Amino acid sequence: MSDTRLGHPLYRDMPPTIFEKMSARARETGAINLGQGFPDTNGPEDILQAAADALLTRSNQYPPSGGLPELRAAVAAHYALHQGLDLAAEEVIVTSGATEALAASLLALVQPGDEVLVFAPLYDAYLPLIERAGGVARVVRLTPPDWRITRAVLESAVTDRTRVLLLNNPLNPAAVMLCEEDLALLAELCVRHDLIAICDEVWEHVTFDGGRHRPLIALPNMRDRTVKIGSAGKIFSVTGWKVGWMCAAPALATLLARAHQFLTFTTPPNLQWAVAEGLAKPAEWFDTMRAGYEASRDRLAIGLRRAGYVVQPGAATWFVTVDLIASGLALDDVAFCERIIEEAGVAAIPVSAFYPADPVTHLVRLCFSKADIVLDEAVARLAAFRLAHDGRRG
Repeated sequence: MSDTRLGHPLYRDMPPTIFEKMSARARETGAINLGQGFPDTNGPEDILQAAADALLTRSNQYPPSGGLPELRAAVAAHYALHQGLDLAAEEVIVTSGATEALAASLLALVQPGDEVLVFAPLYDAYLPLIERAGGVARVVRLTPPDWRITRAVLESAVTDRTRVLLLNNPLNPAAVMLCEEDLALLAELCVRHDLIAICDEVWEHVTFDGGRHRPLIALPNMRDRTVKIGSAGKIFSVTGWKVGWMCAAPALATLLARAHQFLTFTTPPNLQWAVAEGLAKPAEWFDTMRAGYEASRDRLAIGLRRAGYVVQPGAATWFVTVDLIASGLALDDVAFCERIIEEAGVAAIPVSAFYPADPVTHLVRLCFSKADIVLDEAVARLAAFRLAHDGRRG
């Protein structure tokens, strides 16, 4: 068979993701992996035990495609308590992770030639999923240090073919939450141009310094035109479980469910029961979780600053970013990441990897959802690299 007939060109010509590449390099070299975003713990013991008990004592056969009734009800109740949303259980579709929810949403809502408004830096799955659905990405470029959305840029990006807004908030890798003014601007845009908003909100509970996530679906006139996507993996630090959900008004939820049934169809039932129990935890549990990650963020950021690096403030997610220019380092982000994995034994992610074009090249993303001893060792290695680099430059 000729190469030109071997598979879809979108995938045939696609390189491995930067996360896969850097994690593989970390395994090969024994480097500390602060690149890919996952914790180095197993997750909350009681939630793990609930999953184990359900595996042995409950059904292991197909649950309903839309999800176990217990989990759908738990998601709706959870959002009522934490975000003031009025969702019915029937408006929740359980998926095999948030990426599957994104795929189902785009396949259900995008027709060939439809334009999808997205914001860079962006999650690497967005563009391939949009293209595979037949859509055309209209990329709005955001830049540091404030990562703000402006009316002029939005209006210039929208055309008469634009049908969907795809939004990640809180934003990875920038580690910011959109302010109320930016959210209101996006809601106004969606209403005026009759757009559907797909909101990737997997970091909604990982927020710091007293900040709380505000979902776009809660803004005026957005209830019936928004798909809200969440992730148990991010909330409970169990990224390998791949349990997510999408919430939408009945007309949208019906379409989403039809797309989902021909993707993964359903999700392991024991994990669904365990996540349902976890979502019912008291608000104090989520406060404690946030405080733990906030302490890890501060530990890494303070250590890096003491070592001479300039670290941008992080209001959410498991990541901080180092500003190489402000740190006085004459390296772009890719070169820096290549150097530190070889010379310091630390893996990180260049922020330029989150841009399809015209990238920001002076920021590097580091993951802090690790044990204190791991963060301290990474800081020590990066401090030694900085000293060696300054010595060579001098």
